[in-house]
Amino acid sequence: MYGLTEEELMLQAALRDFARHEIAPRAAHIDETEEFPWDILKKMAQLGWMGIIVPREYGGAGSSALAYSMTVEETARASAAVSLILAAHATLACWPIMTFGTEAQKQRYLPPLAKGEVLGAYSLTEPNSGSDAAAMETRAVRDGDDYVLNGRKAFVTNGDVAGTIVLFASTDREQRARGITAFILEKSMAGLTHGIPLRKMGMHGSSTAELVLEDVRVPVTNRLGEEGQGFRIAMQVLDVGRIGIASQALGIAQAALDAALEYAAHREQFGKPIADFQAVAWMLADMQVRIHASRLMTYTAARVKDAGQPLGMAASSAKLFASETAVFCSSKAVQIHGGYGYIKDFPVERLYRDAKITEIYEGTSEIQRLVISRELLRSVRGK
Repeated sequence: MYGLTEEELMLQAALRDFARHEIAPRAAHIDETEEFPWDILKKMAQLGWMGIIVPREYGGAGSSALAYSMTVEETARASAAVSLILAAHATLACWPIMTFGTEAQKQRYLPPLAKGEVLGAYSLTEPNSGSDAAAMETRAVRDGDDYVLNGRKAFVTNGDVAGTIVLFASTDREQRARGITAFILEKSMAGLTHGIPLRKMGMHGSSTAELVLEDVRVPVTNRLGEEGQGFRIAMQVLDVGRIGIASQALGIAQAALDAALEYAAHREQFGKPIADFQAVAWMLADMQVRIHASRLMTYTAARVKDAGQPLGMAASSAKLFASETAVFCSSKAVQIHGGYGYIKDFPVERLYRDAKITEIYEGTSEIQRLVISRELLRSVRGK
């Protein structure tokens, strides 16, 4: 239906089988205890999925963006938290090093990331700098062969467990976006610490932490790209990352429909399954239509990336629609379950909490609409 090749269908089947047997049985426990799923990640690494998009010459699987999208989707269908760890690691940490790193940087950092020996993270957001990334306050001052970094970073996925961090700092605050530079940091660098993992509404098991930089010395050889290129790098990374969030939202939405279908087919009221009542049947139909559209948009964005075409419009459209679909479907799934949907014994309660963040991180829904509208106006204005 989605134009998948035989190889892609085989990967999808393997992913679905793994998720069903290795991740899904643990999902509720991970959510309840907020336990970081190291053992699951180790198994995924052994199968090559932690380095799914990393080129083979650096120890990865060398797969396509579409294969990556399906990996995140199937993982999220079982546990959104596990999918978030994977997505942040693969697109937000591996991809910028793959794309903008020097050969020495690729040789040093990609193999352990691809093999899952080290987790990756991406650090752009700050306490006073969210959607307005150009307003960041973290400073990087050149001192001989090093940069000295000072500042605080917020909402860093994998922040307290990552060994390699792609981090952005201002080398010239007066230049705002044009004064931002990207760096590759290592967890062991002196002066780099993290706060206590944040307690979140959802995505339990995926660690989110603040990073604190106090006179962290970063060698010039760890600069990613040139000075002042950081904002452009960050935005391109987010374009690719939005495919991952769209895929994650798609997996959550599909899991919500799966649960709602199973419940509606067996829950009886007034002498028949509630699925036989039009009010419930139409909710299921609306969920399916939105999921189908989300999958088409997400896979299309992945194919645009694989074709090397401009990605902004496709990625933002997929992220916007799929994330709102995840919230819609998880909400309807709770509604179909009635009172049972509001208690932790049923997975739809967790899915509802997990879904909301997909409308927020890697660009809120409002930012996506801004990106899309700007692209539309640019086409009319000829710019």
